[in-house]
Amino acid sequence: MTNRLGRRPMTPSRRRRIPWRLIVVIALVCVALGAGALATNAAGARDRFERLVIKVEDFFAGPVPDRTTKPTITITPPPSAEASPPPSAEPVASRQPGEPAPTLTPAPVREAVDVKIIPNAEAVFAHEVRDDWCAPAGVQMVLAAHGVGNVSDDFQREIAGRVREWESRSDSLNGRWGPAAMVLALEAYGVPGYEIHAWATRGDAVRDAAVHMARTGAPSILLAWRGAHTWIMTGYTADADPLVFPDAVVTGIYVNDPWFPWVSSIWGPSDPPGTIQDDAEMRRNFLPWERPEGKYPDRDGKWIIVVPTVALDGWTAPG
Repeated sequence: MTNRLGRRPMTPSRRRRIPWRLIVVIALVCVALGAGALATNAAGARDRFERLVIKVEDFFAGPVPDRTTKPTITITPPPSAEASPPPSAEPVASRQPGEPAPTLTPAPVREAVDVKIIPNAEAVFAHEVRDDWCAPAGVQMVLAAHGVGNVSDDFQREIAGRVREWESRSDSLNGRWGPAAMVLALEAYGVPGYEIHAWATRGDAVRDAAVHMARTGAPSILLAWRGAHTWIMTGYTADADPLVFPDAVVTGIYVNDPWFPWVSSIWGPSDPPGTIQDDAEMRRNFLPWERPEGKYPDRDGKWIIVVPTVALDGWTAPG
């Protein structure tokens, strides 16, 4: 069987015999650009070099595997429940003479909450080493929050270098990272239980992310910029406790943006770790999935989040 270029798909054994060619190409490029220019990134030399390396790697690796991966789960919110009457004492007629009235549990109070799952968001912050490494940087931050990784550049390079273990065409049509690859990467480093959820509205998506965070004590991942970027959600504000009130409205989210301190020509400046993103910022940045490389039937037009389902060691959900 041949691929669309007329070449046979490369087997794992063939892939292991190829790296010497890559080494030769990289060496020639180093000579052409000059070691000094690469070291200082003069005129963007290092950036161009890294992109060339990606192209060479992709060429020799062959097409993106069309294999089964983690599913995107479409979540449909249940119908709004009618307001229940406040608890009241049992009718007097149903009690025996002299029997004390039952103790009533007071109804929960609806009040605003401000929750920081990770109080020191800067301690787990990782800037993306390359401008296309928001996903490995996001994985790195989640691992650091779980205490099974660090935020060094070397560790990020290690994670990014293993993407071919987890990539799948259905997850990322143009190869490399998608949310399923992130879930598999987290599992590979000892953090199981993350799921990909797709919601029809932004409000439902961020409330779902908040609920899972409150239950587990672990951060959620939001696919911002129409699915092109990774945000790590480290906390939230809401008009009520989402664990108690299903209709609670999340009014803001605390975010670690791996793009910081860069400025995007499209999305503008990024914010420091742990900055609260209010409703206006959520509407500007957290948009429904829409990727230029093709169709994703389970994600297109939906808000995509990656949520924890396994609690951090020692975490007890409120209430």
